[in-house]
Amino acid sequence: MTTPAPSKPPVPPQKAANQDPPRPAAAPIAVPPPAPAARMRRRHHGVALSFALMVLLPVLLSAWYLWTRASDQYASYAGFSVRTEEASSAMDLLGGLGALSGSSSSDTDILYKFIQSQGLVATIDARLDLRALWAKADPGRDPVFAYHGPGTIEDLLDYWTRMVKVYNDSGTGLIDLEVRAFTPQDATLIAEAVYAESSAMINRLSAIAREDAIHYSREELAGAVARLKAARAAMTAFRNRTQIVDPQADIQGQVGLLSSLQAQLAETLIELDILSQTTHEGDPRVTQAERKVAVIETRMEAERRKLGIGGEGDEAVAFATLVGEYESLYVDQQFAEQSYTVALAAFDAAQAEARRQSRYLAAHIAPTRAEQAEYPQRGVLLFLIGLFLVLIWAILTLVAYSLKDRR
Repeated sequence: MTTPAPSKPPVPPQKAANQDPPRPAAAPIAVPPPAPAARMRRRHHGVALSFALMVLLPVLLSAWYLWTRASDQYASYAGFSVRTEEASSAMDLLGGLGALSGSSSSDTDILYKFIQSQGLVATIDARLDLRALWAKADPGRDPVFAYHGPGTIEDLLDYWTRMVKVYNDSGTGLIDLEVRAFTPQDATLIAEAVYAESSAMINRLSAIAREDAIHYSREELAGAVARLKAARAAMTAFRNRTQIVDPQADIQGQVGLLSSLQAQLAETLIELDILSQTTHEGDPRVTQAERKVAVIETRMEAERRKLGIGGEGDEAVAFATLVGEYESLYVDQQFAEQSYTVALAAFDAAQAEARRQSRYLAAHIAPTRAEQAEYPQRGVLLFLIGLFLVLIWAILTLVAYSLKDRR
């Protein structure tokens, strides 16, 4: 027997009054019908057509041109650097000092610019006829990669920058060269010509550096030689004019003669005093002694005037003036000789230093000869062409859709 469920107690009137009023039922939500199947519209056909015209067709034309019309290019590679040999002196060898070789980054930068210069292009063109070498690819068949001759030197220089690539490593001072041509022999020939002209240019720079190193010392030596010649000529003119080879020796002789006369005068005076005391007046010996004293005094006076001692007028200072003139000329000659010796030593040292430092071009990779064509890189070029065409097409399509959405 089923027990009936207990009934809920009735809600008190006060509690029922506190409850919220019942809410109305929510309206049903309208569900849109399912989307229809996607269909090709006119704009979709336009996008596909633009992709075919802007991407597919140019890529196909580029592939056809690269594989059927583009001429094969062969590359020759070379590598070189500027070296400076410094022969160490004996002291450096004993002490283990002095670098045997080095490189000059400034010379490398100069060489890098020289290889790309119009002067080098004109020189090699006159030597090898670059226009004829690069015209082996028919411009009518391959207008993109072939050279369109004859052209001006500017046209040839522009094509040179396409066919000759120079890479400079400023850190190591190495230069790498890549030369392209339409035959392996031509590529190697152009690379060898570039190396030969670069070596000649470095030799010219080395000669200029050596000349600069000894230029000033040579000028100093020439001035010292001229000064020495002038000093010796002045000394010779003085000796010819005065008939005196060495005034110093003459002075010593005059001083010795004067001293001898003074000694003779003293002896004669003593003898005269003795005779005066022991003989009578009128003795011929006294007269002879007096005459001897007078002659000695006269000679001494004459010798003093020659030496510039005593006397008056030009005669008294004649020999002293000659001595002073000779000493001035002698000092000038000694200074000129010393200057010449120093200048000659400096010139010899400058020449030795210039000979010790030799700058030359050293090739660490000789110009190579290709066995197969490396250029044009058809796969890489086709990929890049396709990539840029896709990017251009995508950008133009997005711009067109953005302009359409703004209407």
